[in-house]
Amino acid sequence: MIGSEEVLSQGEIIVTGRLIDASNATLLADCIYKEEKIKCIYKPIAGERPLWDFPDGNLAQREYAAYLISKHGNFHLVPFTILRDGPFGPGMVQQWIEIDESIDLASFFSTDDAQLRKMALFDAVINNTDRKIGHLLPRSDGELFGCDHGVTFHHEFKLRTVLWQWAGDALTRDEEESLKDLSANLAARKIENLTSLISEIEYLALINRVDDLLKTRIFPMPSQDWPAIPWPAF
Repeated sequence: MIGSEEVLSQGEIIVTGRLIDASNATLLADCIYKEEKIKCIYKPIAGERPLWDFPDGNLAQREYAAYLISKHGNFHLVPFTILRDGPFGPGMVQQWIEIDESIDLASFFSTDDAQLRKMALFDAVINNTDRKIGHLLPRSDGELFGCDHGVTFHHEFKLRTVLWQWAGDALTRDEEESLKDLSANLAARKIENLTSLISEIEYLALINRVDDLLKTRIFPMPSQDWPAIPWPAF
């Protein structure tokens, strides 16, 4: 049987719809390869709106960079993501996640769930400026994923999230060990393609954020100079 990663990497992308609530072109698609079909999200770079505070790179590259940090930092919170060509040009392709419709996200996001805690730490690492409730993707098997990581990796502290329930809490030993491994990999530039996806100043800021987390050994507190919660929150 062909794996989902091979299908998404090699298959033909056939657009089936558009998520109209998204501010940039976010297309629903089927990816078909050797009689295997996988549902995915395709975000062509040509459909992005320029952002004044993210002048370098593009959203698709940041989405892929977030996937690499999720993978190599042992967070495993971002669905399989790649950069590749599609019917509207190069862009980001990400595996679609079927969420558990029985979970009330409006209640779930504020719980003490261990996977939400991991998401909060991941967002602190990538400096996520837009973690909305609707970006949480809990599956029926209990696994949690997150989406929409295009506005991340800014060199200035701009963390904006709905997941503040651990602010100021001490990191666990396992969290510290994971961050130490990630710090070493970043310092040695061992994560493939990452340096080509974000600018050098953003890369150095990423290293500093991880190192600061290890120095303080606590979850970050909301900034007094930047809105702490995205709007709308959902």
